[in-house]
Amino acid sequence: MEVVHFAPAQSHLLRTRFAGNDAVNASSAAFRSSGVKKLIYARLSKPAAETLPCVEQLPRVLPLTPPPPPAAEKPLSRVSPSSLQCESGYLVRNERPDNGALKNGTLIAMESKLSAMDYLTNILASKVYDVAYESPLQLATKVSGRWGVNVWLKREDLQPVFSFKLRGAYNMMAKIPKEQLQRGVICSSAGNHAQGVALSAKRLGCNAVIAMPVTTPEIKWRSVERLGATVVLVGDAYDETQAYAKKRAEEEGRTFIPPFDHPDVIIGQGTVGMEIVRQIKSPIEAIFVPVGGGGLIAGIAAYVKRVSPEVKIIGVEPFDANAMALSLHHGQRVMLDHVGGFADGVAVKVVGEETFRLCRELIDGVVLVSRDAICASIKDMFEEKRSILEPAGALALAGAEAYCKYYGLKGANVVALTSGANMNFDRLRMVTELADVGRRREAVLATYMPEELGSFKKFCELVGPMNITEFKYRYSSAKEALVLYRQEMYSCTSTGFHKEQSTLLSFNVL
Repeated sequence: MEVVHFAPAQSHLLRTRFAGNDAVNASSAAFRSSGVKKLIYARLSKPAAETLPCVEQLPRVLPLTPPPPPAAEKPLSRVSPSSLQCESGYLVRNERPDNGALKNGTLIAMESKLSAMDYLTNILASKVYDVAYESPLQLATKVSGRWGVNVWLKREDLQPVFSFKLRGAYNMMAKIPKEQLQRGVICSSAGNHAQGVALSAKRLGCNAVIAMPVTTPEIKWRSVERLGATVVLVGDAYDETQAYAKKRAEEEGRTFIPPFDHPDVIIGQGTVGMEIVRQIKSPIEAIFVPVGGGGLIAGIAAYVKRVSPEVKIIGVEPFDANAMALSLHHGQRVMLDHVGGFADGVAVKVVGEETFRLCRELIDGVVLVSRDAICASIKDMFEEKRSILEPAGALALAGAEAYCKYYGLKGANVVALTSGANMNFDRLRMVTELADVGRRREAVLATYMPEELGSFKKFCELVGPMNITEFKYRYSSAKEALVLYRQEMYSCTSTGFHKEQSTLLSFNVL
């Protein structure tokens, strides 16, 4: 019998060496003196990509002469998520361009774009509190004691729609002229943005149409319907759904509400950063933000970097949905050729144009985490606050843990955004199964066992004293069967828990 190991989504790679001028508090002298070479690379593939529409601009004073026609947009390069490899917790640094955009921690205005002061003043004057709450900033005592840092949770999962998305949607819709608002709004979304637009439309008294893929779970589109919006299930993929929404917006004169790539949406999300600065009085080492299209982290960075430029703004993405990390690595927006769907709230192939501009100028970098680590953080949050986060909602907590462990950070204040709690009930089983794998408490293994007498006895002899917590037998053919089993990596002794020293055997039964 041959043993087949079920590995995590990413391989355990060698730790990278970081430069001495990196602004992290690494307490381990052994780590600082490590001579391990950096193992991180990325590649671009040649096929052409779709052309994205330009980001909409806020109303401006019309020029005296008509502007020249816009130049054709350069197609985005397609890349694979696996083309960027690094260990979980390693900071994929944002090498900011030397174009004068960032000077002494202050964002300088670029031509035809909103300036830093525009974002700051608009965030301060935002109307999001007509419908959203100022979410609490809570200390996670159990997690803090285990990590050796002060972990603060920004509880955006406690908003009326259990997500921060309400902020950006309402802030944009509240600025639409009344005559235009009466024509209605429309958006395309598979989850949290849809609920944010629906509740905002209910509060503002306008009609809302929400286009959702046909694969959307019933629990999600039913929640949107209960808020008074009209739900249209169309398209097998999100791109088809978005195309339908934009076409219908043109035909009916509705206003399309984008999920992230619009200045008013970014400003609404930026109120989260304003609250964090106001709520915590001690110095902050870093704020960890989940990244999908980039609206949330762009808004937070636009405010925090203006008033507290020493605070690190670090994005967190799954290994299989790392569009922002790859875009920062290449210095331009790129399109993923495929994207993992486990953390569906951040499963975005292309980051926004305006969000990328802000992130390129302001944020410190992005860390990547595995699916197992996300599941472990969901369990941590349940044990800490008895709240169940969706995978994207636990992403920042997983990234904060990986970063603190990788760089040996101790005694600092870090903030993690718990961005959403719209969890599909049928996904809980997978989360519970993978949580212990993410904590390195269990290993999921497999082996092919010959269909003959004595095979199971031989298997037990070769496994030896390992503590097997689950055993599954699957008949696949008359010659051999697939056996899946879980091994507990920690066993109980009279003095507590210790790590198993037994090795995983490769065996073959003839």
